[in-house]
Parts: sequence; structure tokens; C-alpha cells
Amino acid sequence: MFNILDILGTVAFAVSGTLAAIEKKLDFFGVLTIALVTSIGGGTLRDLLIGNTPVSWLQNLNSFYIIMGSSIFAIIFRARLSIFRTSLFLFDTIGIGLFTLVGLEKGVNINLHPLICISLGTVTACFGGVLRDILCNEIPVIFRKEIYATACIAGGFVFFGLRYLNLPEDIIYLATAASIITIRILAVLKKWSFPPIEMK
Repeated sequence: MFNILDILGTVAFAVSGTLAAIEKKLDFFGVLTIALVTSIGGGTLRDLLIGNTPVSWLQNLNSFYIIMGSSIFAIIFRARLSIFRTSLFLFDTIGIGLFTLVGLEKGVNINLHPLICISLGTVTACFGGVLRDILCNEIPVIFRKEIYATACIAGGFVFFGLRYLNLPEDIIYLATAASIITIRILAVLKKWSFPPIEMK
């Protein structure tokens, strides 16, 4: 289940990065680069923080194959994904839900404190998107007033709450990912946000 979530999250972020790059009218190399950075950026920072080196994608080329395949698929079918903003939002939302889980599990596996595990999950989910937005000359979503990283943090608390209840692992994974995705979607639909800090 964990490996499946990792693959699905990689696919979601690869498509998200591809759509963002296409919207910016980048060439083929630029599109693939943005897809790659979006997919592995968060995991790379996470691995460096916990001393897991060489980082995971350097040891397993499967990640490259999945990212390249997903990116090419999104390029070929870009006409069917013509509403880029909506498609980008959906794939990005799925990606943060799945990658938060991956980061949480990495922390749990090395017996880190739950708060640190939640931080790792948030970093894994959000940092690739930060790099994507910076390279595409956008203010990263995580730094705007939108509910983004907060959804990952909330999902982390759901994760540990369900673990405390000793529920089956698959149910914990599904409920955690669903809670993150639901919070993110509702935040956009209902326009939930934190107020920006302004100079008086």
C-alpha cells in the first residue's frame, strides 16, 4: 500500500508540474524538468533532513521512468486537459494528500516524534510545489493565504489519531489522504483562507 501511494503521488505531481510548465509555454526540456522537480523536490529535502543518503531517487531509477512517462502522457493528452487551472489544482491536491502520507511513514519508520513526522509529511508534500512555482515565476501557493500546508498538517493529526485507535493501516492511509484532499478542496470552494499580514 505504501509503495502504491508513493507511485500515485509521483504521478500526480509529475502531471501537476507538466501542466504548470505547459501553461508557461516552456519547451519539452523545460516541461520535463519542472515535472521532475515537482515530483522529487519534497522527497529530496525530506531524505536530506533525516540523513537518508544517497536520496531515494538516486538509488531507484523507477521514479525517473514514472515521472517521464507521466509527463509525456500529460503532454500528449494536454488538449483533453484544456482547463489547465482546474487540472493543475486537482492533480496538485491529490499529490499533497499522497505525499504527506509518504513523509509521515518515513518518520514513523525511524521512530521520530509525531510532530516531527507531521513536519516531514508537510515538507514532502509541499516543497516540490514550492520549487515548481518558483521556477515558473509564481509566488508559491504555500506562502499565499490559501489553505495548503495547513491541510497537510491537519492530515498528520488525523493520521496519528487513527493510529492511536489501532485501526487497520489501509484505513488510516485512506482516511488521512481523504482528509487532506477534502480540506484542500473545501478551502478553495468555500474560499477559506488566513488573512495576509499587511503593513499598517
